[in-house]
Amino acid sequence: MPSPVEDRPGLLIRDTLRYSDAVLIIPPQLVECLACFDGEQTQLDLRAALVKSTGELQVGDLEKQLIEILAQSGFLHDETFLAMKEQREREFAQASVRTPSHAGSAYPDAPAPLRETMNQWMGEETPATQSDGLVGIAAPHVSPSGGYESYRAAYRLLGPNYKHRTFVILGTSHYGMPERFGLTRKPYATPWGESRVNLGLVEELAQSAPDAIAMEDYCHAVEHSIEFQVLFLQSLFGPEIRILPILCGSYARSIYRGGKPEDTENVARFLGALGEIAAREGDRLLWVLGIDMAHMGRRYGDQFVALADENEMLAVGGRDRLRMDRMAAGDANGFWELVQENHDDLKWCGSSPVYTFLKAVPKARGTLERYEQWNIDPQSVVSFAGMSFRA
Repeated sequence: MPSPVEDRPGLLIRDTLRYSDAVLIIPPQLVECLACFDGEQTQLDLRAALVKSTGELQVGDLEKQLIEILAQSGFLHDETFLAMKEQREREFAQASVRTPSHAGSAYPDAPAPLRETMNQWMGEETPATQSDGLVGIAAPHVSPSGGYESYRAAYRLLGPNYKHRTFVILGTSHYGMPERFGLTRKPYATPWGESRVNLGLVEELAQSAPDAIAMEDYCHAVEHSIEFQVLFLQSLFGPEIRILPILCGSYARSIYRGGKPEDTENVARFLGALGEIAAREGDRLLWVLGIDMAHMGRRYGDQFVALADENEMLAVGGRDRLRMDRMAAGDANGFWELVQENHDDLKWCGSSPVYTFLKAVPKARGTLERYEQWNIDPQSVVSFAGMSFRA
C-alpha cells in the first residue's frame, strides 16, 4: 500500500500472514525495481533497472542492500522465508488455543476497557428478549470502530434464548486457498476468555469432505473475519460460547471461469455435508456470517477516488442492494449470477460465505437491518450491512 508516513513516501510492504513481522517502506525511485524480483529476471536486469531509476552508474552497493533487506525481512521466496513460514505454522499447529490477533489494535486488550468500548459500540438499545425465528445474522468484518452500527443492527437481535446454540461462524478467508474451507479445533480466545468449539461437528465435516478442508488452517491465526464475530457473541453471552468456525476460501474458479461453485467436486461435497448438518441440527444452530461487501477506490486498484454515498458509490450501492435482495430471497443462483458479472468488479469480500450459507440453509429468508458505506481511507470505500435471516 502507499506509505502513510508523510515524510517517508513510497510503497509500504508488510506480510499480512505475519510470517514476517517486518515492515518496509520502499522509496519511490526504487518501487519499479521490485518488478525484477519475479523469479525470471537476473541481477543484471535489476542493476539496469536501478541505473535507469536513479540516474547513477555505480549502483552495486544499492543493489546489494536492496536484495539483502528484502531477503532478511522474509519478502523473497528463499530459505529465510520458508523457515519463517514453517516456524509460524508449526507454532499455530501446536498451540492449544487460537489467541486474539487483533486485540490491542482493533479493540482493547484488557477486559474492562473492552467492556466499555463494546458498550459504546452496542449502544443503549436493549437486545431482543424472546425467540422470533432467527436462523442467522450477517454482520461486517470491517474494523468495528468503522462498522459498529451495522454490527449493532445484527447483534442486537440475539436475545438470551440464543445463548446455548452452536454459532456456525462463516468467515471470509482473505488468505486461504480458493475452493477450500479452513477448520480448526482450537477455541477462539479474547481478553474475556476462551470460547468452546463444537468438536463433533468439526470432525463430521472433516470426515465427510476431507479434500475440501484445510484442517488447523494457519489462516485462522491471523484472520479477523471470525475473531470479530466471537468478540460480539461473547459480549452478549459470556466467553464460553460454543462455535463452529469455518473460513470460506473464494470461489475464484467459478467467478472467472463460469459455472457454479459446486461444479468443483470438493466444494459440492462440503456444501452437501454442511447442508446435512443444518437440516439435522435445526434450531440448535445459529448461523453468523462475517462479511464485507464492495471494496472500491484507489486502495483496491480502481482509477477513481471513492467517496461514501457519492458519485460512483451511488451506483455501487444500487448493485449491492440487488445482491442483498437475492440473499434475502434465499436465491443462491441469482445471487451468484450477480457476483459473476464482470468477474465481481465490486470485489465483494464475503460472497463465498454468503453462497455457502444460502446453499446450506435454503429455507432462510433475509431482512436488511442496516446498510453502510465507509471511507476506510480518503480515496477508498468499503460497504457492509447488518442482516437477519429467518426460516
